[in-house]
Amino acid sequence: MANTLKQGTLFPATLIPELISKVKGHSVLAKLSDQTPIPFNGTEQFIFNLDGNAQIVGEGEQKQAGGATLTSKVIKPLKFVYQARITNEFMYASDEKKINYLQTFADGFAKKIAEAFDIAAIHGLEPKALTDASFRGTNSFDGVIDGNIVTYEEATIDNNIEAAVQAIRAKGGDVTGLALSPTAGGALGKLKDANRSHIFPEFRFGQNPDSFYGMKSDINKTLLTSGGTAEKDHVIVGDFQNMFKWGYAENIPMEVIEYGDPDGAGRDLKAYNEVCLRAEAFIGWGILDKDAFARVKEA
Repeated sequence: MANTLKQGTLFPATLIPELISKVKGHSVLAKLSDQTPIPFNGTEQFIFNLDGNAQIVGEGEQKQAGGATLTSKVIKPLKFVYQARITNEFMYASDEKKINYLQTFADGFAKKIAEAFDIAAIHGLEPKALTDASFRGTNSFDGVIDGNIVTYEEATIDNNIEAAVQAIRAKGGDVTGLALSPTAGGALGKLKDANRSHIFPEFRFGQNPDSFYGMKSDINKTLLTSGGTAEKDHVIVGDFQNMFKWGYAENIPMEVIEYGDPDGAGRDLKAYNEVCLRAEAFIGWGILDKDAFARVKEA
């Protein structure tokens, strides 16, 4: 059994903005949507749907009722953990050198957390084991977006995207973002017009443009993550700006473990002159309206 914590702290405040910036750079969901702070005990997002139009009331006229429905979504953060072994020189280094160690660790931590966030929120998987999580059916795109579905066809990927957008627009929704798999991005890059000219040259040679016809866009391999009952999503399109919310609790605790085998690697830390850096991020997310999104997936 791993020994108890010998030293505990928080990531230096100067590293937190940089760390979260890196998460936004590697997570397709973080790139396409806005982040909002999430308290440890969660937050409740309210959605008003107002029917009909506003009324102009003349003198002596009655004010008429309008239709309204109210729904809510509780967003509660989950704990994401990542740990790595480094040489125990870290324990004896100067504060300046420790910051250098932590900056390197923070870079790897941000990438792993960004990928884990996408895998969990898109497919409803536990990121490490790649098995179905308890929230798959209630808080993941694979589990929640079950109505606006288009079957993927490589040769007509542009028509696939258009059909997905129209499914959202037909229900009164807006489209602000486009998430693509590398396969779908490559398919867009290969499309040619009647003159054999490339229609979307910005997607050729593995490029990842930031926008597509006024929508924020991103190409990310996490859309094709395999495991559990995850589906192969080549496109997720919808109102990421308003109908998908995510955030993190600001404190990111870090532990420095000197003894035992805390990560199950099969070797004692002290015997190999190592320490284990363990960090935890509390991230919450919520899909506020499933009709505001559509998926293009493999049959």
